[in-house]
Amino acid sequence: MIPTPGAQPGSAARDAAQEPADMPAGPLSGLLVADFSRVLAGPLATMTLADLGARVIKVERPGAGDDTRSWGPPYSPTGATYFESANRNKESVCLDLADPGDLQLARELALRADVLVENFKPGGMAKLGLGYAELSAANPGLIYASITGFGSTGGANLMGYDFIVQALGGLMSITGEKDGSPTKAGVALVDVLTAKDTTIGVLAALAARRVSGRGAHLELNLLSSLQGALANQGQAFLGAGKVPHRMGSAHPSIVPYQLLECADAPLAVACGNDGQFAKLTQVLGIAGLASDPRFATNNARVEHRTELVPLLEDALSASSALTWQGKLIDAGVPAGHVAGIDEGLEYAESLGLEPTIEVRNAAGQPAGRQIRHPITWTPAFPTPAAAPPSLGEHSDPVRAWLSDRADRANQSGARPSAVPARG
Repeated sequence: MIPTPGAQPGSAARDAAQEPADMPAGPLSGLLVADFSRVLAGPLATMTLADLGARVIKVERPGAGDDTRSWGPPYSPTGATYFESANRNKESVCLDLADPGDLQLARELALRADVLVENFKPGGMAKLGLGYAELSAANPGLIYASITGFGSTGGANLMGYDFIVQALGGLMSITGEKDGSPTKAGVALVDVLTAKDTTIGVLAALAARRVSGRGAHLELNLLSSLQGALANQGQAFLGAGKVPHRMGSAHPSIVPYQLLECADAPLAVACGNDGQFAKLTQVLGIAGLASDPRFATNNARVEHRTELVPLLEDALSASSALTWQGKLIDAGVPAGHVAGIDEGLEYAESLGLEPTIEVRNAAGQPAGRQIRHPITWTPAFPTPAAAPPSLGEHSDPVRAWLSDRADRANQSGARPSAVPARG
């Protein structure tokens, strides 16, 4: 249910009749987030904050809105599925930032906000009078997150598209078959990583504000988030001078930890230790390999990878991937066939993980299913489940809410007051 604009900033209107009286509010209930971002990294971060109970007001361009509203197919009955993937539990207000009156409303929203997330070109918000320096002077508790592609210094003029960052940042060089072309990840992974980094930063800044009473300016960029996620691959270069390369599904430091061909399809097999490898050989009927000096230890298996893999695949060719999957899992060897997204969701359901939620429109009617926020809380709190807003769906009430105090401030000649820092 979308919070009522007449309520206190960040307050979440809940249906008390449907919720137990002792059920706690979402952990971010009471916080107001001004969302000046578009496409994926920023919107996904603000949706996470909304899922956790914050009130998120999304500022969109009149007539067009977020770029991803037109990124399709595919489309659901209510719009582009790309947009819907990152914008539930938000209110949409259309503001033309080139219009002085609308710009004043945008400023009023920022002055009431606990958190502001934006992904304008570096300096773009400052030119509008919505930069961190000016806003924090009037709203010292504001946590202001700026997302760019390549930072605000040497890369300030570069456009930050996930695909380009995957190429320039090194990810594509380690993704794909050894003798094939570099390839991107199957989802806009860098945007997703940056969204998670943004959320982490905002939550840390909120914790720090409880002590200092002051907000902070967080600068994030897609390139840094990608490189921060390179983990062992990045450290292979920094620590050992080894530049990683494409290996298909294989792992540079563990064998076998890759797709192996069965009679009908590939099977993912992951032996994280020598004990699991011994179990694998037993199930496959080639137990002698576990004592072979070439394969007895992981270090030896990495060195003799090209000799081992054909032996494993020869044994696996006797049966189907699903048959081997069942036998290996029963024996304690991690294994899995390559499932489609539909199968993956069904599998999660079978494990009781409840991977999706049903969202509802403003009338309370079912409006489709979405991937739920992946954290399960104990004790539980009411999970917001408002469908992604239509363009400008909340413009009238939000404008009225913002205009009220802005008009009073203009009449008195006073500068709009800041929202006090919250604990």
